[in-house]
Amino acid sequence: METRRIDPVNCSVARALSVVGERWSLLIVREALDGARRFGEFHSRLGIARNLLATRLETLVNAGVMHRVPYQEPGDRQRFAYELTEQGRALRPTLVALLEWGDTYLADPQGPSVIVRHRPVDDAISCDEPVKIVLQCAAGHSHLAPEDVCRTPGPGARFVESS
Repeated sequence: METRRIDPVNCSVARALSVVGERWSLLIVREALDGARRFGEFHSRLGIARNLLATRLETLVNAGVMHRVPYQEPGDRQRFAYELTEQGRALRPTLVALLEWGDTYLADPQGPSVIVRHRPVDDAISCDEPVKIVLQCAAGHSHLAPEDVCRTPGPGARFVESS
């Protein structure tokens, strides 16, 4: 008996991983979220080889995760800073989720090396509490367990026949 299943090649996870699935790519995004903008900053913070950093930055720019902003120091040639686009900034929850998972299963015995906190936007809110990723459905049910969610075909689904 043949059944239809969603084509694993036509998948947003696979597409996302083609952009940010390489280890250095997400680490570059992490550093950009923490304020790094210039090639030298990424290089010194990450210790990545220059040629690899250049390749990863190019991939992130071509994918629309970052964009180049020209700058020039007095007496120097023009260079480029790298800034996150909206698409790049939208990766923060992904990084927080990976951090949470890593803290739960891979952290040092002393505990996590960093804690992501709620930074107040103005003086009216004083929070500074740790941030957590929460699975929530469109109806507002939150704190869903992993076994409470499943993949179903979306409007762009393609199917393959399997036996």
